[in-house]
Amino acid sequence: MNKQSRLTTYILIGLALGIVTGYFANSNLANPTGFADTMALITTLFLRLIKMIIAPLVFSTLVCGIAKMGDASAVGRVGVKTLGWFFIASLMSLSLGLVLVNLFRPGDALLGHMAATAAKADLATSSLTLKDFVTHLVPSSIVDGMAKNEILQIVIFSLFFGSAAAAVGQKANALIEALDGVAHVMLKVTGYVMKFAPFAVFAAVAGTIAKSGLGVLSTYGVFMAEFYFGIALLWALLIFIGFLFLKGRVFALMKEMRSPALLAFSTASSEAAYPKTLEGLERFGVRNRIASFVLPIGYSFNLDGSMMYCTFATVFIAQAYGIEMTLGQQMTMMMVLMLTSKGMAGVPRASLVVIAATLGQFNIPEAGMLLLLGIDHFLDMARSATNVIGNGIATAVVAKWEGEMDPPKTAEVA
Repeated sequence: MNKQSRLTTYILIGLALGIVTGYFANSNLANPTGFADTMALITTLFLRLIKMIIAPLVFSTLVCGIAKMGDASAVGRVGVKTLGWFFIASLMSLSLGLVLVNLFRPGDALLGHMAATAAKADLATSSLTLKDFVTHLVPSSIVDGMAKNEILQIVIFSLFFGSAAAAVGQKANALIEALDGVAHVMLKVTGYVMKFAPFAVFAAVAGTIAKSGLGVLSTYGVFMAEFYFGIALLWALLIFIGFLFLKGRVFALMKEMRSPALLAFSTASSEAAYPKTLEGLERFGVRNRIASFVLPIGYSFNLDGSMMYCTFATVFIAQAYGIEMTLGQQMTMMMVLMLTSKGMAGVPRASLVVIAATLGQFNIPEAGMLLLLGIDHFLDMARSATNVIGNGIATAVVAKWEGEMDPPKTAEVA
């Protein structure tokens, strides 16, 4: 059994044991919340280990990727293709969420049961205005951006740094080689950290179920089932579009994405899967300079699962309050979400923050967010895994367009 398959198996075992342990703790312990808090320490430790890797890995791989492309025209060409794909994928994800929520109308089941003056959800909605987003693009200090793991700021600085290194030419070769060494070291560190992943998955699931119980799944069962159906449909669309460009190799790509997608699903964190996604793409045959360029940008501009959730959840809350949004309002809302959703990878509880900000702009009670807080972890699991799949396909397609695809590499045998 190769290392990738073995890690996937261990994560699945951790997931199953977490469900059983969480249910037992919720049913039998006098203080299941205390147990959940203890489990949260393990999950937090793992996520902090992952975040420890993100900044140096994104910076080193992205700078090397840009520098290896050579002239600015190559960077610009790949950048335009990448952003073009991201725009189309974003529009498709937002539209799908809008169509499904209008078709299923899950909010109607709560109509008449909502108090218009309920307590506000504790979310910083003011942090996602267009002005703040634009000023947030460029770091006032790259050290501060790296310290806070602001992926979008790291990407912007890396684009400038890598382009300058390419323009300097041979004088920058030693620096680029050093950064390439940093990237390889960080990938080795990733291998060490990933050995801890099954324990983190176990703790995350056990803690959530111990605190909320299995009942939280049945209470919102219909809403969750409809959302997961939408996620499955989005996966099918993404894979189909990938098939149009990659042909039969798209299924080999999905096999490589299996482990990072499962890790993202189990931990409800796209960031946790970033290093493994990068490794999987390179094993699939995407050359490093494309993978290390497209993937970090995708983490800021191509969160397909999160965007579908934004339209689905916003209209759901409106339906629960009996607020009928016209087609024009829904189209406007979709365009607002297209902008405000960019760069949300570095924001805690990102999708909820974006949704809360959007609710205020359309006079929908922000208290409706309380409907989703109890099950957000389970919804976040699905959208995090979808973000990984969407970015994996996007990177492979751009590599195909650029002729930067190699035969798949042989899997490492344990």
